[in-house]
Amino acid sequence: MSDVSSPEAASYDPTPTSVMHRLKAGDETAWFELIQAYQDRMLSYLYRLEGNYEDALDLAQEVFFRAWKGIHTFRDGENFLPWLYSIARNTQIEKHRRKQHPQFSLDEAGESGFEVTSHHESPQRAAERTQEADRVQQALLTLPSDYREAIVLRFVEELSYEEIAQVQGVAVGTAKSRVFRGKEMLAQALRGRIDG
Repeated sequence: MSDVSSPEAASYDPTPTSVMHRLKAGDETAWFELIQAYQDRMLSYLYRLEGNYEDALDLAQEVFFRAWKGIHTFRDGENFLPWLYSIARNTQIEKHRRKQHPQFSLDEAGESGFEVTSHHESPQRAAERTQEADRVQQALLTLPSDYREAIVLRFVEELSYEEIAQVQGVAVGTAKSRVFRGKEMLAQALRGRIDG
């Protein structure tokens, strides 16, 4: 997060049209490829929203399961990544509305091939090793959820303002405003942690 002031926001969507056609046809191999391509991004995104690696892992599994079930709603010609982030956002919001862990069966996820595993050191362990990363994460968690999400999407996930607006279901101007205001709040929270 040290480059918050000057992002190189790249709109990158590595999912080719051919893979999308295979996904819609129910090709399980394509789904395994998709999970491999996106699981680390989803884990990172959800971890930064949740602040807990195990919760993020559970949610990521549900996100991929919901994407599998809802692939018919994906419109040809759209970028896949904002669509997947929208599912992740809705899944995370629903979890908090229910005030308990989602009623998603991890056994069901494993049986259907949607188990997400981390091949790298977990974000939580990496944060524990780095005091600065922990300080930023704790400050990030003090932000209101819409602003926190906008910051994560812009500076961690490197989405464009248009993609952030699509994920959050708001106008582009609102997305820009949330990023700007969120950045100010994050800086203030970090100053408070240094001064306090």
